Amino acid sequence: MKRITILGCTGSIGLQTLDVIRRNRNDFAVAGLCCHSSIDIMERQIAEFGVTLAAVFDEDRARELRRRTGIEVLTGLEGIIELAELDRADMVLNALVGSIGILPTEAAIRSGKDVALANKETLVSAGDIIMARAREKGVSILPVDSEHSALFQCLNGENHKAVRRLLLTCSGGAFRDTPHEELQHMTAEDALKHPSWNMGPKITVDSATLMNKGFEVIEARMLFDTDYDAIDVVIHPQSIIHSLVEFVDNSVLAQLGYPDMRLPIQYALTYPERTSAEPAPLDLAALGALTFRSPDLDRFPCLAYAIEAGKTGGTMPCVLNAANEAAVQAFLAGRIGFMDIAALVREALDGHAPSARPDLDEIIELDLRIKRVMAEKLQVGDPCHG
Repeated sequence: MKRITILGCTGSIGLQTLDVIRRNRNDFAVAGLCCHSSIDIMERQIAEFGVTLAAVFDEDRARELRRRTGIEVLTGLEGIIELAELDRADMVLNALVGSIGILPTEAAIRSGKDVALANKETLVSAGDIIMARAREKGVSILPVDSEHSALFQCLNGENHKAVRRLLLTCSGGAFRDTPHEELQHMTAEDALKHPSWNMGPKITVDSATLMNKGFEVIEARMLFDTDYDAIDVVIHPQSIIHSLVEFVDNSVLAQLGYPDMRLPIQYALTYPERTSAEPAPLDLAALGALTFRSPDLDRFPCLAYAIEAGKTGGTMPCVLNAANEAAVQAFLAGRIGFMDIAALVREALDGHAPSARPDLDEIIELDLRIKRVMAEKLQVGDPCHG
């Protein structure tokens, strides 16, 4: 039986991970749970899965959960890191939102655990460091994002020297068909109406700006050691093809399935095995047609900014991520407009002179500094930790 620690257990990915575990009780057990502050949900999870150790970022909520359940409840970032190192866990699934996920990922790797990774910021801000440490420890980073899971499956058993390019698909987000002149009037409520996927608010806004896809390009570079020039993005509104690999002989492999995150989550948990799953089998005849188009970078400049930051490397992707986190929080709070997100990210990138080979401490310090400066400028609190 594989014992899983889930970081971010009350968010969208965490809830769906527990659904996968719930349906495969003979194969998985929950070693530990972590959330930011949603202890009502976590209290039920603790009871259902027999959890004896948890972590809650918010100290007051941690104290309350400890009183309600009687179990040991760690607190703060230090508590989350300690949970990630838990000896009795075989794997850590990191579904935290934001750069708070970086140090727990590193802690899990350092303690010799495989990591099922849904926290984009780990590889965006510190990908070179994290992947190097995973290689040193001989542990696996298993992608949970549907797109990277698709690439992982298509590349499995293939000669990577025969790969010409990776193609990441995206739905196009809530505003893929919105006239350009109307984008400046779009609200957070509009942005959260994702056409295909059920995700948390931050990632849903990132999907509306296509920053999410830019992050995924950087992640693909890290996960699959592929040059940026060999990674492309295509809008696929139906969200049935999750990504594709083109080989030097012009053949293309794709992974298909209905948009349901339980499939890539389950694959990460069971790899290299496959087991039966709850989502319905794909009915191609019922779908009728699958369509594709290239992203418009004038409408979605964040995608271009992310690729630019990735190619620059060093500390630039960390600035990209930190500025975006702060800007998205301000947008969700109604303090800035939708198009201001890209403008603020551009301003942060232009104002930064990148360091080529940062260490992890430098990455963490820079992330906090960028967010602090932007929070003061935008008059919002600390960016959410997910």
